Amino acid sequence: MYYVRDGLVNRHALQYTVPIGENIQDISFTWQSLAGRPLPYRITIVTADPIVLPRPQLNISRLGEMPQEIETFSIEMKCSGVKSAEVDVTISIEVTLNRVSNNISELVFTRRKMCLQNNIFEPNNTFTNDTNEIPFTHTATTTTKAPNAIVTLIVGGALAVIVVFALILVAYCARGVTKRKPPHVTQTPARTASFQRLQANPSSLAPYICPTNISASASPQINISKPEELHRRISEITVERCRVRLSNLLQEGTFGRVYRGTYNDDQEVFVKTVNEQANQNQVSLLLQEGMSLYGACHIGILSVFGVSIEDHAAPFLLYMADNNSKNLKLFLQEPIARSLTTIQIVQMAQQLAAAICHLHAHGVLHKDIAARNCVIDDDLTVKLTDNSLSRDLFPQDYHCLGDRENRPVKWLSLEALTKKQFSEASDAWAFGVLIWELCTLAKSPYNDIDAFEIENYLRDGYRLAQPANCPDELFTIMAYCWAVSILERPTFKQLQFCLQDFYNQLTRFV
Repeated sequence: MYYVRDGLVNRHALQYTVPIGENIQDISFTWQSLAGRPLPYRITIVTADPIVLPRPQLNISRLGEMPQEIETFSIEMKCSGVKSAEVDVTISIEVTLNRVSNNISELVFTRRKMCLQNNIFEPNNTFTNDTNEIPFTHTATTTTKAPNAIVTLIVGGALAVIVVFALILVAYCARGVTKRKPPHVTQTPARTASFQRLQANPSSLAPYICPTNISASASPQINISKPEELHRRISEITVERCRVRLSNLLQEGTFGRVYRGTYNDDQEVFVKTVNEQANQNQVSLLLQEGMSLYGACHIGILSVFGVSIEDHAAPFLLYMADNNSKNLKLFLQEPIARSLTTIQIVQMAQQLAAAICHLHAHGVLHKDIAARNCVIDDDLTVKLTDNSLSRDLFPQDYHCLGDRENRPVKWLSLEALTKKQFSEASDAWAFGVLIWELCTLAKSPYNDIDAFEIENYLRDGYRLAQPANCPDELFTIMAYCWAVSILERPTFKQLQFCLQDFYNQLTRFV
């Protein structure tokens, strides 16, 4: 994330207060003088509560010269542990561009350190207390703009030492800074309001109790890809084909179909099946993906409850379809969805976060969290479901990058995209994209970026733009999910707290 690039200061980024989690001990900055000579600098750090957070320490001198080569310096932030609190830290970097004309450029960064009682880090011996610190008067603005090609200052990216959720700024600046956009990025209107910070609280880091109505059959150790396990699950929920009646066709792809129907003449159901053109591999994929959430008993999860497999007939997968439920992505694209309020969107996100928390509590990764894999009913109750048939029914959301595998490229985290490494953190990334879908009424993410360019686009720090009419607090939650490091992304317990906290703020004024 560049704060100064091509001589221009990113003032929007400087105005934002970046939160630093209680488990982050230090932050880092990377800088370089492009003036052809070392530039004198002065760094001043002020903590709003020295008792809770003693004066942060630099691993370089507070007075010196900015190097001509790219170098990284760090600031240690060690809490005292006397009590839990959030402490604002102001970091001022003054760079003297011309001693004769007294041309000084000042950059002011604000960080909010979360400290927990009795949570004390051991000091890092590489940091030093510089006795030459110059007194500093707190200021909240950047005083000058650096001349072209004089200073480059970027946020560092070292393991375990960079700021928690620094990608908040990346996501925002991908929207606000237009000078360095990739060629296919669409421009979005500039927002007049300043970027508001998320009203976090130290208690957001406390354990959150996930729903307890757990199915004993949900076990993370079982490999659904094994034929014997797949057959066991199918045998447990096999139903007679004669009990299923198809009513109307809801969706149809090249080989997949979704019907609305009834089971036992009284239960409304969705029926997923394939047509006569489907081959055995497609049938196997339908069954394997359809059984992936089997046994996950949670109010926010729609899992298969019945399977019908008969010789010489396409398999039927049955799902409950109460209260006129429908596919979430298709619902968002209907005109009625335009009346959704921010409160309703946050409520929907809360429901899905709780469902995913339930899965993660049992070691189950979804790997394809998106609006297309959710359903919603007339009461705006949202449920997460599996991704069976999604590649066929929503082909525009999946791309093959030369590996003969259609993947939801624009929902994947960097490590899932490049290394096929999935984790709770990669689910969190996709969840951030899902919230973006809710706010944009199911627009296609990165619509102007070719699937083959996504990796470089993300590596360069670009993220989805803030949707129109999306509150800054909600966009902040999305951006939390898109940190490069998996250690910096929030858990779903933390996401639940943040969404609940924002919901409380919204309802306080309604």
